[in-house]
Amino acid sequence: MTTLYLDTETYCAIPINHGTHAYAEKVEIMVLAYAVDDGPVIVEDLTLPQWGWFLDVNAYDEVVMHNSHFDRTVLHWNGVDLPVEHIHDTMVQALAHGLPGSLDKLSEIFQLGDKAKDKEGKALIQLFCKPRPKKQKLRRATRETHPEEWQRFLDYAKSDIEAMRALHKRMPMWNYRGAERALWELDQRVNDRGVCVDIKLAMSAIAAVNTAQKTLGVKTRELTFGEVENASKRQQLQDFINMMWPDVDLPDMKMDTIEKLLDGDLPDDLRELLVTRLQASTTSTKKYNRVLSGVSSDGRLRGLIQFCGAPRTARDSGKMFQPQNLMRPNLKAQAIEDGIAAMKSGIADLMYDNVMEIAANAMRGVIVASPNKKLVVADLSNIEGRSAAWLGGEWWKMDAFDAFDAGNGEDLYKIAYARMFNCDPSEVGEGNKRQIGKVCELMLQYEGGVGAWLTGAATYGIDLQAMAEGALPLLPEWTIKEARGAFQWATKKNRTYGLAEDTYVVCDAFKRMWREAHPGIVEMWAELDDAVRTVIESPSRKVQVRSLLVERDRSWLKIILPSGRALSYPSPKIENGKISYMGLTLTRRWARLNSYGGKIFENVTQAFARDVFKGTDLRENANKLTTSEMIEAAGYKLLIPVHDELITETEDDPFFTPEALSAMMSRDLEWCPGLPLAAKGFETYRYRKG
Repeated sequence: MTTLYLDTETYCAIPINHGTHAYAEKVEIMVLAYAVDDGPVIVEDLTLPQWGWFLDVNAYDEVVMHNSHFDRTVLHWNGVDLPVEHIHDTMVQALAHGLPGSLDKLSEIFQLGDKAKDKEGKALIQLFCKPRPKKQKLRRATRETHPEEWQRFLDYAKSDIEAMRALHKRMPMWNYRGAERALWELDQRVNDRGVCVDIKLAMSAIAAVNTAQKTLGVKTRELTFGEVENASKRQQLQDFINMMWPDVDLPDMKMDTIEKLLDGDLPDDLRELLVTRLQASTTSTKKYNRVLSGVSSDGRLRGLIQFCGAPRTARDSGKMFQPQNLMRPNLKAQAIEDGIAAMKSGIADLMYDNVMEIAANAMRGVIVASPNKKLVVADLSNIEGRSAAWLGGEWWKMDAFDAFDAGNGEDLYKIAYARMFNCDPSEVGEGNKRQIGKVCELMLQYEGGVGAWLTGAATYGIDLQAMAEGALPLLPEWTIKEARGAFQWATKKNRTYGLAEDTYVVCDAFKRMWREAHPGIVEMWAELDDAVRTVIESPSRKVQVRSLLVERDRSWLKIILPSGRALSYPSPKIENGKISYMGLTLTRRWARLNSYGGKIFENVTQAFARDVFKGTDLRENANKLTTSEMIEAAGYKLLIPVHDELITETEDDPFFTPEALSAMMSRDLEWCPGLPLAAKGFETYRYRKG
C-alpha cells in the first residue's frame, strides 16, 4: 500500500476566520509539499511560471493530511477532487484520542520539532499567506519581494510533512477505524453540504441592530448628560452610576448583576439606563456578521462542525457560526416570526422598543430549507440523564423514564424532588420544587456539591434565600445535622461561597438527599476511582466496572465504553494521592489535569451519550450502519447536530416526518439493552427552537 503525505501553503485576501469554504473560493495554492511513504519530502513552488500540476493525488492508496477538510476544499477549488474515503486525517486521529488538534502542539507533545523553527515558520506564514497591513505600501509579500524569506518558507513547508508522517505512525488508531471512520467520512460530506441561509434576514438584522445601537447611544448620552457616549462603555457607565446613585450597590456591569438590580426598587432614570445597557451589550447578534462573512457564493454556509471537537468525550463542537451556542429564545415562535418580518421590511425600530432582543431571538431563523425542501428536526430527550441512570444501574429511574415516555408518568425533575423528599410526584407541580429537582438532576450526578448546586441555581434563576426558608423545615433531621457539620468545616477552610449558614445547609442537604436517592451512581463513582487507580499502579491489570473495561495501553489509560470506543487519557499518574493525566485546559493549554471518580463518570456518561446519539458500534465484528448513516440513507440529509438535536433537510413531501426521524434516533442499540430512549421533533421551513 502506498501512502502520500500532502500539505499546501496558500494565499487569500479573505481572512481564514471567515471559514474554509469562503476562503477556498478565492484561494491561490503557492506551495505543494509531499512525500511518498518514507521517501524524501518534495516541495513544489507553484509560483514559478513553468510549474504544472504533475502530482496525481488519486494514484495512491492513502493520502495523509492534517486538517484535511481545509486542504481537500482548497484542492477542489483548484480543480483537484480527492475522495474523502482515501484520506487519513492526523488532526482527527489526534482529536479522537483526547489529544489537541494543532500540529504545533502535537509536535511539542511528541517532541518532533524545534520551537524556534516553529516560531519562525509562523512568522513566515504571516508574511506570505495573507495581505500586508493596509497602511503598508507593499500589500503582498512574494518570492520576488522577499527571496531569502521565501526560501526559508519552502524549507519550513518540509517540516509539516515530516511531523505529519511521524504523528501518523505514533498516535493510536483505536478510535479512528470502522464505524468511527465511517462517521467521520459522513461528517465531511455534511460539512461540504452546509446549510442554506437567509441572507436577507442576516443583512436586515445587522441593519436593524446598527440603527438600534445609534438610538441607544443617543439615549445613553441624554440619561448621562453627555458624560457617557454609549452604553457599551462599561467602566465609564459604572463610574457615572456610582457617582449619581452612591447608595446603589453596583459592583460590576455583568448582565446577571444588572438583572438582579432591576428586580428591586430603583429610580426611574437609573432603571432606564440599566435597561439601555442590557440592550446595548447584547452580543448574540454578532453571529449575523459571521454568517455573511462565511457564506459561499451559492448561499450556503459550510464547515460548521468539528468532528470529535470536545476533548475526551468526542462530541461534535461548532465552528465559525457556532450553532451549538445559540441564545435560548425568550419570545414565542409567532413573536419571532413577526420580528423577522419586521426586520426584513426595515421597520423593526418602529415596531419594537427592544430591537436587540428581536434580533437575538431570530438568530436560529437564519437557517432555512433549500427551495422545494423542508427541515425535519428531532431531539433526544434527556439523553445524558438516561445514560447516567443506565450506566449507574438506577433501575427505578429507567422505569420512570419509560413511564414518562409512555405518557403515564411524571417528568424526572418532579420525580427527583419527590424521591428526595419522600412525597408523591404529582404534588410537586411546575414551580420552585420542580426547579430544585431540575438543578439537583443536572448538577449533582457527577459528585458535585454546594458549589455545583449554586451554579445550577444561578442558571435557572432560583432565589437562594427564599428557597432556604421554604425547604429548611422539610429537610430530614439527619441531613440538617450532617450539613451543619459540613458548614463548620467549610467555614474553617473559607469555602462557604459567602452563603449564610441556613442557605449553605439547605444546598448541602440537597446534595446528601440526592445521593441517598441514587446509590447506584454514587457507588459507581467509587468503583471508577478505584479501578483507574488500580490500572495506573498495575499496568498489566484490567478492571471491569459494570459495562465498562478499564485498562492500560502503554502510556494511555483506556476506558472501553459499551460501544467499543475508548475514552483515552494520555500519561496517567497518581501524585499526592490524586489521579491525573495530560489534557487540554479550558484555555486550550496542554497541561496535567486532576480527576476523580465523579469527574470520570461525567466523561464516561457524556461519551456514552454521544455514542448513543451517533449510533456507533466499534465492537469486534460489528458491521452495521451507524444511526447517522441510517438516517442519511433514509433521505434525511444531515445538516447540523446541535447538542442532542439533529437538523435534517428532506424533500418537501409528507413521506418525511419528525416521527420517523425520532424513531430512527431512538432505536434500540445492541450494546446498551434496556436504555430508555425517546425523541420528538417538528418540521419547518425556517429553523427554530422546538
